[in-house]
Amino acid sequence: QEALQDCITDLYNFLELMAQRPSRKLVKLYVLGSVLAFLGMVIGLVETVCSPFPAASRLRDEEGAVAELQAALERKGLATQTLAEKSKQQDAVPCSRALANRQHAS
Repeated sequence: QEALQDCITDLYNFLELMAQRPSRKLVKLYVLGSVLAFLGMVIGLVETVCSPFPAASRLRDEEGAVAELQAALERKGLATQTLAEKSKQQDAVPCSRALANRQHAS
């Protein structure tokens, strides 16, 4: 509604300008400004139609990032757990060898 009123006001101003017999440069400048304003309006309309829900796409991106972080944390936890198990196994092996050596020595 407001855009239509602005358009009518601009058209009225243009008609007043034409009634005063302006120079060609002034008319070209006014037409150029009007064309640029129209193109800006069309680009804004296309942008609005093509991406109606930008918040939803941002939310999907954030959810994907959170899922990636959780997967990385799980992998890190599994790696830490396997390293701890391996170190326990390595600690257990020398202890049993030492006991075996003592039994033979006695």
